[in-house]
Parts: sequence; structure tokens; C-alpha cells
Amino acid sequence: MRRALAGGIEIDDDPQRIDVAAVHDYLSNQSYWSRGKRVEEVRQSIATAARVLGLYDGERQVGFARVISDGVRASHLCDVYVLAPYRGRGLGVELVREAVDNGPQAELAWTLATRDAYGLYERFGFRTPRDRVMERPPRR
Repeated sequence: MRRALAGGIEIDDDPQRIDVAAVHDYLSNQSYWSRGKRVEEVRQSIATAARVLGLYDGERQVGFARVISDGVRASHLCDVYVLAPYRGRGLGVELVREAVDNGPQAELAWTLATRDAYGLYERFGFRTPRDRVMERPPRR
């Protein structure tokens, strides 16, 4: 899947096109959820994902999303970002739409963990569950 969006931006789910260095830079230096993540962790998370999506301005990667899924019942949306100069153009909406509504996991249950952009995710049916979510942090 490769599709043109407004303003010359493309969305693509080809994992070979993902700029691992750009994704690593954003996740490890700019995101609140993956600060300090090692490049090899990013590379492995891309390689083992059910689906990865990139937003591109020419050859420059300007956004990213990753899907983890068992392919049968559940999918998890993670590492969603759009670079600051590209925000406010609806690109985050397109990225989430392609990930959750148009991909092979569209009919499955979805989860995500976020502390912002609730309005964006609610547009796609996400809601905050009551008292049913537990978490085990990484052991590191």
C-alpha cells in the first residue's frame, strides 16, 4: 500500500522504506514514551511488527506508526508520531486511519497507551476502559 496524501505527503506500509535512524531519533530523543531507546530495539520492533506505516515528504520520513498483533483477536497501536512541522495538517488522522481502519487488523480489538491526543484516537472508536487494565513494567 502506497498512497498520496494532500501536500505531496505519502503514506506507505513498506517496512523496507522505514528510516530506522529517523524513527530512533524521534523515539529516543523526542517522545515521552521511549526516551533512551536503543537503535537495535527500534530495528527489532520494526522487524517484528505486524505492520509499520511511514509518512514521507519526498524521501524524508515525517511520521510513523507501529502495529503489534496476534492476527486473530487483538492489535496494539504504538509509537505514533508526526514531526512538529507537519502537525495540524490531518496527517496523524490519516496515519491512525490507515493503521486501524484500513489494514489487515481492521476487524480486531485495538488497544493503545497514550497520555495525549485522546480526541484523535476517540475518532476511531478508542475509549478509556474502567478498572480493567493492568500493566507490568519492563524489568530493566
